[in-house]
Amino acid sequence: MGDSAFGRVAIIGAGVMGTGIATLAVGSGLPVVLVDLDRERLERARAGITAQTRLGRLMGSFDRGIADGELETTTDPGRVAGAAALIESVTEKVEAKARALTASTAALAPGTVVVSNTSAIPIDELAGYTARPEDVVGIHFMNPPYLIRTVELIRGPRSGDAAIASAERLLAALGQTPVHVGDGPGFVVNRVLQRSINEAARIVQDGVATPEAVDAAFTGCLGHRTGPLATADLIGLDNVVDSLHVLLERTGDEGYRPCDLLVGKVAAGHFGRKTGRGFFEYRTTS
Repeated sequence: MGDSAFGRVAIIGAGVMGTGIATLAVGSGLPVVLVDLDRERLERARAGITAQTRLGRLMGSFDRGIADGELETTTDPGRVAGAAALIESVTEKVEAKARALTASTAALAPGTVVVSNTSAIPIDELAGYTARPEDVVGIHFMNPPYLIRTVELIRGPRSGDAAIASAERLLAALGQTPVHVGDGPGFVVNRVLQRSINEAARIVQDGVATPEAVDAAFTGCLGHRTGPLATADLIGLDNVVDSLHVLLERTGDEGYRPCDLLVGKVAAGHFGRKTGRGFFEYRTTS
């Protein structure tokens, strides 16, 4: 696990997933520059990366023989220049991702692999916001990435062989195992998972079962490690609703329209683990 010779990794977005991916890279010995326009979010991310890297080492997720990679945090997108790879991990909205990709990829050398960690937006759609679509691929990291070691590696219609090869080298340096999939809304995992979450929430909304009962059925009857509603709380219900809207808009399938219960929880600020309350309640450190 780990290959510091890969080079510096630039990560755009210091939210939950950006922080998790940065933790994975730092713990794997890679130097990281983490970019976000919000200085307070960067400060929280730095503290979170320190804590998560320590936890990952205690849990055996990182090679004890590899020292942590250097972490730089900055509000300057130009600092991505010279990176061996760029990973975009901003909020699941096309406009935000387009701005981030346009601003950051302008500073990259041609041939530098550009990765989007989108949950549901087609890779080719995002590649259109860059000058070199052949350099763009998708990697759908799971949360938390330093504990879940398999990812979807998405090849868009314009993704070049060199970009895929660079993404494979990056994943090898991070100790991740890729599952190669094609492009399309939601790819594999989220095309299935987000609809399952929506149906599970609708079952609760309709009074058929409690959140506890829904998840117990999935863990006890089907052997899932977590049920769909606890998974939704981990992802963030705001992210779930955003992903469902992306899937609805790009497939026209009404099964992806977020149910009223999900929309209501997001409107109330109950996003799941990160806010302390979603379908279930959690202790928060803030």
